[in-house]
Amino acid sequence: MALTAITSSGAGTDLLGSPVRRTIVDTLANLPTSVDPATGAVVPHPGLRAQDLAHRLGLHVTTVRFHLDQLVAAGLLRAHFQRRKEAGRPRKLYAIEQGSLGTVTSDQSYRMLSELLVQTLGFRDGEAPTTPEEAGLRWGRRHVLDGHTGLVGQRAARSPGQWLGKIGQMVDLLREWGYSPEVSTTNDGRTARVALHDCPFLPLAKDNTAVVCGIHRGLMRGVMEALGEESTEVGLTPFVAPSLCIAALTTTTSFEQPASLNHPPRQGDHS
Repeated sequence: MALTAITSSGAGTDLLGSPVRRTIVDTLANLPTSVDPATGAVVPHPGLRAQDLAHRLGLHVTTVRFHLDQLVAAGLLRAHFQRRKEAGRPRKLYAIEQGSLGTVTSDQSYRMLSELLVQTLGFRDGEAPTTPEEAGLRWGRRHVLDGHTGLVGQRAARSPGQWLGKIGQMVDLLREWGYSPEVSTTNDGRTARVALHDCPFLPLAKDNTAVVCGIHRGLMRGVMEALGEESTEVGLTPFVAPSLCIAALTTTTSFEQPASLNHPPRQGDHS
């Protein structure tokens, strides 16, 4: 569930420009619900303590509390106290403020889409318009090279673990750009299945599927090329569910064989 903006503009949108605060909101928005056995009604999760969030995110609790206070003040989260069954002070929990979040695309996503559409539909420097996939490829590759130089200069993966590490780097970038991806692997680790939930271009994708899907394929290809994976094949299946598309990324680079597990030859053995 990609929650990248609130239903109204203003401070809330600016707050969610922070990856930490977006992660806090996403974590609380995706807590499991339960069902009331008597009525069958869905019961929202009561929320998490600041300590619980700090543990999940690998951050200091003071840092998490700082971000929580801002999100509560902006009306994105609510804080409430839950009485303990045993003796002790009530626990302070944080949860999503009902009705505070929507699926409005963030300003960053709009800027990203505008750049891509200009490249796809317009002329630039006397050049003819590119295809949506080519526009996505150029944008993804350029933004890795310009903004994430620490990721550049890697050699192609030589093992399933190294390949999955590259996929993880791509997923981190997609999250920065407003996506909410989940990853699984098949084909002995050579293919990564990336579930793209709540695409930031979802309204456009419903009416212009070919354009948006082309952009997505190119975007992922461009990122992987910038990470040293130029032989990546990208397939995309749109709208597996109303707000879910599935991408399949496969490397055609040959993996190295694992180190030999043979025992040293025994005395008397000869080749």
